Amino acid sequence: MKTNTSLAILLATILFLPVLAGDNAPSEESAGPTSEPVGRGADGRAVTPVNQVLTPMGRQIELAGLRPQAVALSPDGKLAVTAGKTNEIVVIDPASGAVIQRVQPAAVESAQPAGTERNLQPDTKAIESRGTVWFTNTPGVLTEATADIAMSLILMTTRRLGEGERVIRSETPWVWSMFYMLGTGIQGKTLGIVGLGLIGQATARRAKAFGMEIIYSGRRQADPAIEAELGAKYVSFDELLETADVVSLHCPLNDETKHLINADRLAQMREDAYLINTTRGPVVDEQALVDALRKGEIKGAGLDVFEEEPKINPGLLDLENAVLIPHLGSATIETRTEMGLLAA
Repeated sequence: MKTNTSLAILLATILFLPVLAGDNAPSEESAGPTSEPVGRGADGRAVTPVNQVLTPMGRQIELAGLRPQAVALSPDGKLAVTAGKTNEIVVIDPASGAVIQRVQPAAVESAQPAGTERNLQPDTKAIESRGTVWFTNTPGVLTEATADIAMSLILMTTRRLGEGERVIRSETPWVWSMFYMLGTGIQGKTLGIVGLGLIGQATARRAKAFGMEIIYSGRRQADPAIEAELGAKYVSFDELLETADVVSLHCPLNDETKHLINADRLAQMREDAYLINTTRGPVVDEQALVDALRKGEIKGAGLDVFEEEPKINPGLLDLENAVLIPHLGSATIETRTEMGLLAA
């Protein structure tokens, strides 16, 4: 079967889907009986969320050993794609559930997310003999979702929510008292944004709604209209580190920004400041951050990305003042679906 536009869309979509199967895979009854799109992408194309599985397909998908939650339906309804237990890509006839084509992982190497940084570029020489490969990037679609995560990490670190949840889950005895597990309020505090691009701006809007003051640094000053909307002040990187209550990183990763936050930069930050990273892990020297958190040079950190992910620096795991989440910036059904459609 020749690859057509619908198949390309679906292959790109499935590459971006987190594989959600296993013990949590829905049964035929729990999978919603729908093939109607429930929204539209940025370009106006109909989008069917990937967690909605056509009832006629449900049983066949399970019998075929496929992963129902990873199903995506083409805009014309003629093709569906899911993932097998060995991560192969499987094309299905939505009407009958019959498998039309299986594509082994070697045939589909990667699909780029929004970033196009050097460390994410594919090794084309290593894969040029491996068959058909699609490489794309998806700018813009994950702006709001990533800003949500940045704001969430700001709240989790300043209000010690991760620590609080661990107390409850570990059944540690506790009683309310005036000074128990006090955090830091963010109203009237200063958020320093390193890189006021689309995600930085979206994060600033959220922080402003929480009553924070906005300062930012970057290679160039933002448009005056954006500064006016956000009430944002352009400052030097040094001034930002020295004055911000929360430093949120939104710069790209390149040779200049690798380990941008190192031991010297962490020492510039206030002792009661927090560091948030939702951009790329290597922007932060992770060992230097561990040392700074242990010594109390800064008050806390919230990380969605890591220097050698999925490997995590063991030193971070022991720190109560570090909030750690597994690269969830774009992890919403709506965002991942749009990423797949845009990639095609």
